[in-house]
Amino acid sequence: MKLAFGCDHAAYSLKLSLIEYAKSLGHEVIDFGCNSEKSVDYPDFAYPVAQAVAKGDVQAGVVLCYTGIGVSITANKVRGIRCSLCSELYSASLTRRHNDSNVLALGAGMIGAALAKEILRVWLTTEFEGGRHQNRINKISEYEAL
Repeated sequence: MKLAFGCDHAAYSLKLSLIEYAKSLGHEVIDFGCNSEKSVDYPDFAYPVAQAVAKGDVQAGVVLCYTGIGVSITANKVRGIRCSLCSELYSASLTRRHNDSNVLALGAGMIGAALAKEILRVWLTTEFEGGRHQNRINKISEYEAL
C-alpha cells in the first residue's frame, strides 16, 4: 500500500519511527514533512497528506502532532477524508471496520512509539465491513456535498 505521512515538530521523531515501521511491513511511503524539530504549523503538513489521499495519489495517510487533535481536525476539512484519532487498539480496529477511515491521526505526546506502531499495524490490516456501515459512509459523503 502507498501511504502518506505528515507531522509537526512535536511528532517528528515518532513519524520517522513509524515510516521505518511501515516500510518494514512492505508499504511504500511518501513523507510530506516536516523535516526537523523546528517549530512549524501542523496544518501545513496534515492538509497535503489528506489531499493526497482524497485525490487517490496514495491509499491512506497518517498525520501526527503532539495530541493528534489538530492534525485530525485539519485532515477532516478535506472532502472525502475520514480521519480518526486513535490512542488504543480497539478504536484503530473499529474505525477501519465501521468508518472506513482513510487517514489515521496519532498524538506523539499521548502515546509511545511501541503503541503507535501497534495502532498503525491494526489500522493497516483491518478491513472495512461494508453493509450497514457503507450506508452511513454514504450519508457522510452526502453531507460533504452540501
